[in-house]
Amino acid sequence: MSNASIPSFDIDWNNLYEKFQSIGVDFGISLITAIVIFFVGRLVARVLARGLRKLLQAQNVDKILESFVSNLVYWALMAFVIIAAITELGIETTSFIAMLGAAGLAIGLAMQGSLSNFAAGVLIVLFRHYRVGDWIEAGGVAGSVENVQILTTTLKTGDNKSIIIPNSEIMGNIIVNYSANATRRVDMVFGVGYGDDIDKVRAAIKDVISKDERIMAQPECLIAVGELADSSVNFNVRPWVKTSDYWAVKWDITEAIKKRFDEEGISIPFPQRDVHIIKDD
Repeated sequence: MSNASIPSFDIDWNNLYEKFQSIGVDFGISLITAIVIFFVGRLVARVLARGLRKLLQAQNVDKILESFVSNLVYWALMAFVIIAAITELGIETTSFIAMLGAAGLAIGLAMQGSLSNFAAGVLIVLFRHYRVGDWIEAGGVAGSVENVQILTTTLKTGDNKSIIIPNSEIMGNIIVNYSANATRRVDMVFGVGYGDDIDKVRAAIKDVISKDERIMAQPECLIAVGELADSSVNFNVRPWVKTSDYWAVKWDITEAIKKRFDEEGISIPFPQRDVHIIKDD
């Protein structure tokens, strides 16, 4: 029996080395080009976003809209830069985008809360229920709007605490904006005794109100008997002031009314209870 012939393989190592060398050089050039595209593109995106922010500032655009739009433009440009860099590496962007879409769907299902916060942030920017610096009550807390981001809103309370609220908590509940209008009405109630002359009381209150220059002449301040309570006659006093003067006027008028009542001898009753003891013979 004759031995089977063993095929011989002749490898041209020089040619193979040249091919690998050519592939390595091409990939290296593509990699360097992709890196340059990424860093230059990121720089351009930052410059354009910063320029857009300055343009919006020059147009006196609300700070919430300014921050949101500039950030959105920056990340949209960065998406194009990343796709361009990946294309330069020879990766098929169609399949890559499809893979990102599938990954995004999975991430979206796992992060429904964050997506709802994002959607609420977009609605806040579009409808502009409040601005930076407004005093609002939202999500069960009250404070001055310090910052509005895509997912959260930061409030600063009167005692200088920062409270971060998810945007979905704000949009899903009632929003009270105390700074929305230029003027506000200060609602106050003052109780006097049944034995006091109500005309004298009204005149005293009116005189105190007229001496405070922060109180607006129009609309006219309401001074009226609002209730005949159990132990007092209650006067409703409702002056109009600038929103920025609300608390100062409320506190100052309350103190001034108390001092004036003391000067005029007008009593301010407090809850009392009479106890009658009956002796059983």
